[in-house]
Amino acid sequence: MKKHILDLKVVEVVRPHERYVMLKLTNPNGALPEMRPGQFAQLRVDGSSTTFLRRPISINFMDKKKNEVWFLVQTVGDGTRQLAKLLEGDTLNVVLPLGNGFDLEAHPATSEKRPLLVGGGVGCAPMLYLGKTMSERGVRPYFLIGARTKGDLLQLELFAQYGDVYVTTEDGSAGEKGFVTQHTLLRDSGRFSEICCCGPKPMMMAVARYAQSSSLPCAVSLENKMACGVGACLCCVEDTQEGHVCVCSDGPVFPIEQLKWNTRP
Repeated sequence: MKKHILDLKVVEVVRPHERYVMLKLTNPNGALPEMRPGQFAQLRVDGSSTTFLRRPISINFMDKKKNEVWFLVQTVGDGTRQLAKLLEGDTLNVVLPLGNGFDLEAHPATSEKRPLLVGGGVGCAPMLYLGKTMSERGVRPYFLIGARTKGDLLQLELFAQYGDVYVTTEDGSAGEKGFVTQHTLLRDSGRFSEICCCGPKPMMMAVARYAQSSSLPCAVSLENKMACGVGACLCCVEDTQEGHVCVCSDGPVFPIEQLKWNTRP
């Protein structure tokens, strides 16, 4: 897909959590380009003396009627903290869409089986746009959302608009206590057509093992550290069955059978 460098206008800033900020952006000069679930953008950081590279942020949501794209930014360093200072009316320079997203044609759902979308932490962000896109195609997915505590669960009302939502928290403050792979939803793997997952690597590895044991197709969105976003700097290299690849350009979405780490015990 063609890449665009755009000056987008901030139409709304939402702060759903002390460590997160939601940036809703529009293109004042025309329609936003097409973007696939699982793709990401590189956001330029202005006004920081310590940040020289753009920050890769997954596409959280697209509202074509409003001509908006949303980014859920976790404030973990100087760059993301600077992005969190943006205000309504500000301009943000963005490169998008980048990478390869989820293949929506690979494993079609049936009336008996539906996709399971698993997200953990900020990895929940791309699952919302993926679920919305599936819903628009007539498929209502299951969402399985994992977090440390009830306060870390974000956008649950939005997820519920597009699918059936199940929750786990490590402390048991919401949903079932434990990790996503311990949820009772997974006791009946026969209800799923496939699994799509994004989150911390240990979580994705556990989900991949579950998918393999249940003979389910599974794709994961990797969160390797990225710098350039176009496969030039070799910062985000991942070892796969086909050799070393750049997550930013060859991914970030990969079928689990392609990943070397999925073959390790």
